[in-house]
Amino acid sequence: MRLQEFWGQIRSQFGDLRGESIARDHVFSAFGGRTAVAAIDSGVPVRTVWLAICEEFDVPAQAR
Repeated sequence: MRLQEFWGQIRSQFGDLRGESIARDHVFSAFGGRTAVAAIDSGVPVRTVWLAICEEFDVPAQAR
């Protein structure tokens, strides 16, 4: 998954404002207390981050 696809999926599932907030403000224990953006910036694969968001926010399997 590319970063551009990640942001498209975030916006598609959560809307522009909520999606931005989830990615930039929500702290994930799966990433050691980092946000999704911080995890990506530190080298966690984008797909891994997306799947963690899906798990945390109960995104339906067909949208993952």
